[in-house]
Amino acid sequence: MNKDRFKYSDCAMHRCMGVLGTKWKPIVVWYLRDRKARFGQLAATIGIISRKVLTETLKELEADGLVIREEHKELPPRVEYSLTEKGVALLPILRQIVDWDEAYREEKEPTSPA
Repeated sequence: MNKDRFKYSDCAMHRCMGVLGTKWKPIVVWYLRDRKARFGQLAATIGIISRKVLTETLKELEADGLVIREEHKELPPRVEYSLTEKGVALLPILRQIVDWDEAYREEKEPTSPA
């Protein structure tokens, strides 16, 4: 995706989707809502995201100013991720999306393979 096309758009929705336009970005922000987390903790908590995609997502969230990457000078090295003020400001919106899902989702049994 050509992110600059969204970043400099006159449309606010285009600009927002330029920041949040992948399925993983809101999920990573949501999992960082309560605490700092290391890469492995995020990977384990989310579960179904590949390590490559998680790495790319965290880099993009950091570049967009939603996540802080904090390196600790220790052996072995330790890196923690947390939300910036801009990232925290997104949480009420994500909460509304979760509330919407809970209000309107249909309870269905998972389908088993034939």
